[in-house]
Amino acid sequence: MHIFRYPDYESDTTRFIDQLRTERPNLEAGQRFGRALLWDKNVDRAAWVGYRKARVPQKPYVYYDNVRNAPDGDEPQPAGDKA
Repeated sequence: MHIFRYPDYESDTTRFIDQLRTERPNLEAGQRFGRALLWDKNVDRAAWVGYRKARVPQKPYVYYDNVRNAPDGDEPQPAGDKA
């Protein structure tokens, strides 16, 4: 016997799910259909090889891709600044 066990305890969530399943017996079938429609797909592995080969690497910091060096050797400034 476990001293912290509540005999015959059911949480509100468990009771809600059990009630929902009895009221809507086709609920699980609808969930499986939705999952199959959106997620269970056959993967074309040959196409994915091409996708991975065609991938262009992203620059480390995309917000400052137009950085130019200052002529006097100071810190580089974004090209849009009028300094």
